[in-house]
Parts: sequence; C-alpha cells; structure tokens
Amino acid sequence: MSGCACGHHHPHHHHAPATGGVEITLSRPLVALSGRLTCADMAQMMLALDLLPDHVKLSRAEPGNLRFDLAQTEDPLVWRLDELFADAEAFAAHQSRTAASDWGQRSRDITRDFERTETLPRIRPEHPLEAAAISELLRQSFGGGDEARLVEMLRDQDDLTLSLVAEAAGCIILGHVALSPLQAEGPALALAPVAVHPAVQRRGIGDALIRAALAAVPGHTIVVMGDPAYYTRFGFQPVDLDSPYAGPYLMALGPALPKGSAITHARAFSAL
Repeated sequence: MSGCACGHHHPHHHHAPATGGVEITLSRPLVALSGRLTCADMAQMMLALDLLPDHVKLSRAEPGNLRFDLAQTEDPLVWRLDELFADAEAFAAHQSRTAASDWGQRSRDITRDFERTETLPRIRPEHPLEAAAISELLRQSFGGGDEARLVEMLRDQDDLTLSLVAEAAGCIILGHVALSPLQAEGPALALAPVAVHPAVQRRGIGDALIRAALAAVPGHTIVVMGDPAYYTRFGFQPVDLDSPYAGPYLMALGPALPKGSAITHARAFSAL
C-alpha cells in the first residue's frame, strides 16, 4: 500500500513532484485530502492491516477517484494518506461508500487527522520520468493503446516537439497534449493526440492544454485531424492539402499553406 498510485489506474511514480506551470481554472475544483490514520495499539494496527488493502482497492476503483495513496510511516501505528477526487460530489460519494463499508464500520475507533483542500490542475512540460504515466493516461482516455504507442514512438524518435501535461498534487497526470513536426511548405506542426482523464473530461482541461500548446509555437501552421465541431472553436478550419489524412476532418490554424501542397507527418503516424 505504499508509494504514489496517481489515480486508481495510474502507475507508481518515483520522482520528486514537479512544480510550476500555469493554473487551469475549473468551475468545480478538485478535492484533495491529506493526513494520518493513527492506531491506539497493536490490536488496531492489525485490524488496519487486515482491512485497508480492500479499502484501498475499492477507493481507487471509484470513478471520481484520482489518487489514493496510503503507507505506514516509520511509526507502525501511523499511516500517511493522500487522496484526490474529481470534485466535491466525487468526494461525497467516496465518504458515503466508505461509511457503509467493512472498513468504515469496523475502524471507527482509529483516529483520523485529515485536512481537506480544493485544488486546481496546472499545465507544464512533461517530466522526463512521466512517460509511463502519460501512456497510461492515453490508454484510459481513448480506451486503447494506439495513442499511447504514437506518443511513445514520437518520443523515442525525437519527434515529440512539445509535450505538455495537466497535473495536480505535483504528480497526478490528468491531461496531455503533443505537437510533432510536419514536413510542409512552411513551419508546421501536427497536434495529436489530446487526452484527458475520464474522471475530469468536459471540464475545460483539454481546451486549456490545446490553447497552451498553440501559444507555445507562434508562427507555425498547426494541423490537426479531428471533429470540426470541436476544433473550430480554436480557429481551426478545413484545408485542402495533399495528405493521407485529407478530408473534412483535416484542419489547420495559423499561416496558410499553399492549397493542394503536400504535408508529411512524423514517421510514427504511419507505423500505427
């Protein structure tokens, strides 16, 4: 039960939390809980050891849970707990489920000392050791592995021009956006993929990531394959370009490329 779980599906992280970045305003902030469980004696400690594994598993499986990290401290009677939930409603659902659970019913005499805070995600460049967490986020967001393999190959082939994450609590990856090079008649980049954790989708995190990526590369034509109903809000418009992806879903923003001119994505795209 030790380590940083970074959400109920995220892999463990072993680097120091990253800092900085630009805060994303959300109408419903994330809810963080941190503190300690303190057992009065060995009997309570043994009860905790018996019940907590199931409690941790069930908590991480909650759809609104983004983090549930629990570890004994150097004092075996004390556990350190760090939790993160998608919003106040998700936290309330966790409390309700916990109260009715075996752990909630049988551990009432164990002392709780927690602090609840509201927090907002921040956008920053990816940390060098976050590749696995980003891949897991992509698999969660898209329900498959193609997008994760794409970003992994772009990174391995040194074609990941820009990789931004939306993170919370210093290590919880909630969103990701990538830009990769395009061969074109002018400075151009491909926008793809954009991913947001299912628990916080449709909250503005994807929009904020895209806008941050666009702002980071002025003077470039940005090409995307996506839903016009979504991408036109950023100023993308359909384009007539020579590409395997030509059609109504191929759009561009920025300096116009010559009509009918050829563009070539990074080789990772054709490998999928």
